[in-house]
Amino acid sequence: MWTRGLGDGAKRPVMIWYHGGGFHYGSANSPRLDGTNLAAHHDVVVVTVNHRLNVLGHLYFADHAGSAFAESGNAGTLDMLASLQWVRENIERFGGDPGNVTIFGQSGGGAKVSTLLAMPAARGLFHRAIVMSGATIRLTDRERAAKLAEAVLAELGISHSQVEKLQEIPFERLIAALVPAQKKVGPSSSQFDRYDFGPVVDGGVLPDHPFDPSAPVVSAEIPVLVGGVKDEMAIYLAPDDKIWNRTLAEDELRTRIAPVAGEYTDRVFDTYRRLFPDATPADRLITILTDSNHRLRSITLGERKVAQNRAPVWLYSFDWETPLFAGKLKAFHAIDVPFVFETVDAVGLTDRDEGAYDLSRRVAATWTAFARTGKPDNTAIPHWPAYTLSDRATLVFNRECRLENDYGHEARLLWKEIARV
Repeated sequence: MWTRGLGDGAKRPVMIWYHGGGFHYGSANSPRLDGTNLAAHHDVVVVTVNHRLNVLGHLYFADHAGSAFAESGNAGTLDMLASLQWVRENIERFGGDPGNVTIFGQSGGGAKVSTLLAMPAARGLFHRAIVMSGATIRLTDRERAAKLAEAVLAELGISHSQVEKLQEIPFERLIAALVPAQKKVGPSSSQFDRYDFGPVVDGGVLPDHPFDPSAPVVSAEIPVLVGGVKDEMAIYLAPDDKIWNRTLAEDELRTRIAPVAGEYTDRVFDTYRRLFPDATPADRLITILTDSNHRLRSITLGERKVAQNRAPVWLYSFDWETPLFAGKLKAFHAIDVPFVFETVDAVGLTDRDEGAYDLSRRVAATWTAFARTGKPDNTAIPHWPAYTLSDRATLVFNRECRLENDYGHEARLLWKEIARV
């Protein structure tokens, strides 16, 4: 909890952070998530949340183990609800306004925000939402969640009638059962499905997927800010020597594209070679995998929110590239987090020249302006119109921030065609 100005009687905007880690791991207790600067520089109250994850928070037994396990697939989701309820009941004591609450998170944290937007019990407990590199269209459905739980039981040698024995098994054994269980069940058939051993669309806690087939009615009045970083996949591909050393060959690039592009592989290959003629095959692969995954999800969330025509949505892209490691990590997944919290000094993956500090101040000012008013406009950035299907205004955060309409137009159309959305 980070606050400032207690005792002056003012009520400040509240910003509740949900950490990343894909519902599998992570913590809100790292130095880059220290809310002191965000609270002190922008007159807000910052709350960061920890909750149950993976097998402890999302093992679904509602169809097998009776009423005691009816909400087992969403125990971690209910923890997030409890954090919102706690804020409603207690935040005034810390100078916060329970009537002006913004939820925000990055990666898995963005998925948590997406999930809360679809949760009926969370209605009225928050008033704005920021989804960073974690736009989530679909979660795990009941059928798949039940198969995953059965596979875990099989790995542990436990029958349906012995589910309560899970509470006696050491955590290390439970975690060890997850990967074999996922391999046994196999991948999901939907490109947008995410987060095995994450929130479950169980018909109760979560009646529907967050943004499929449309934006959730329960949060129709909530303005949303959504986006990601330009080169999300650079950090995931960094351990691959051919990517890190930029030695990937053109024919190898084509092979790497095939699993995501299928029958469109040649078209994707040719399109990105034309769009980025000076980029190495490794750099093009980073862009292709980023566009086909994170960026497509952000755009889809934005489009479905716009189609609802109830509350505005703003789309952004964080394009600032770290110069460290000879620039090989580019604008990688999660690089934007210390810029939001103004904790650039707490991490070792950004340089610390004045340009980085300046961008951090701009990003933090924009996030807190949105939290304060429901609109991101402020003097630190160009005027930022809401996203529409005609203009598709996108705020690009870089050493010079700029507004661009339909940013990445051709790639957007291509991946929407491939994904059939």
